[in-house]
Amino acid sequence: MKIETLRWFNNRLEMIDQRILPAAFEYLSYYTAHSVAEGIRSMVVRGAPAIGVAAAYGVALEALHLQEKSADDFKAGMDTGFKVLAASRPTAVNLFWALQRMRKVWEGVATQTQQQIAQRLLAEAHEILAEDIRINKAMGANGAALLKDGVRVLTHCNAGALATAGWGTALGVFRSAVEAGKKISVIADETRPFLQGARLTAWEMVQEKIPVTLITDNMAGHLMAHGEIDAVVVGTDRVAANGDVANKIGTYMVAVLAKRHNIPFYVACPLSTIDLDIASGKDIPIEERSVEEVKGFRDYHWAAEGVKIRNPAFDVTPAELVTGLITEKGVVLQPDVQGIRKLFM
Repeated sequence: MKIETLRWFNNRLEMIDQRILPAAFEYLSYYTAHSVAEGIRSMVVRGAPAIGVAAAYGVALEALHLQEKSADDFKAGMDTGFKVLAASRPTAVNLFWALQRMRKVWEGVATQTQQQIAQRLLAEAHEILAEDIRINKAMGANGAALLKDGVRVLTHCNAGALATAGWGTALGVFRSAVEAGKKISVIADETRPFLQGARLTAWEMVQEKIPVTLITDNMAGHLMAHGEIDAVVVGTDRVAANGDVANKIGTYMVAVLAKRHNIPFYVACPLSTIDLDIASGKDIPIEERSVEEVKGFRDYHWAAEGVKIRNPAFDVTPAELVTGLITEKGVVLQPDVQGIRKLFM
């Protein structure tokens, strides 16, 4: 099954509503930067690469929406659109990477008509989507080479086609390994509190008939201790210049367990997810989401009323726990400042 997380259809952006998977499969339509920002904020779309692609289309949609306005109104509306999109999620660096790239394109064609500007921005959004898929496949091939035939690999959260424009980062590694003829089996953490592993990763693997076993987040250590996990591969929302990795909450715990049991811990990330302006993980902003996500799921609440709740959406895994970063340019083992900077040379 080819999963199109985002697609351009009849002059609008359509995105799979990931909040209702796997119970239902539905595309929602978007026409402005403001609506795309709300789609990002409410997690219709999630995953750093997919958020970046969505933001690029949000800019293009705003330009199309404003193209008949006066020059002043067009500029003011575009500036507002960029700000609204930038405020939608704080941790995923691909969001800001995509917005910076789209702004540079806008500045480069600023003397053209507004209609021409809108079309140029749309073309750039299309290219960002296509480029993401190409990068994921290159990254997948690099990561697949690290996995032995018959490997049992744990992943946390969802870093698959649903988190990207297609193919995936961590799950892209699994897809590429299977495509290369290797037999692998996946163990998916459910990933509390939003259940991306249970709802999304398990669904993707079932669609592609890749063997997958679902566990709760607190079972990983037990399976590692009993020799039932051979490797860990996860995605990431931002990598600091020193190799520290911000990913879905619970990733740090998995990395510590993997280190304790001498299990390789790999992080699949495109270069656009590496933030050279952030020195270390302690400088990465960590999003706090609604307490409702921890209190229960959808309309059902299981927590006691009146209890205090915390809901940090991400945690930081220190570089010393990362066996290797899998990128489109190759694998950086024991990542550090020097190894990461070589990727950009």
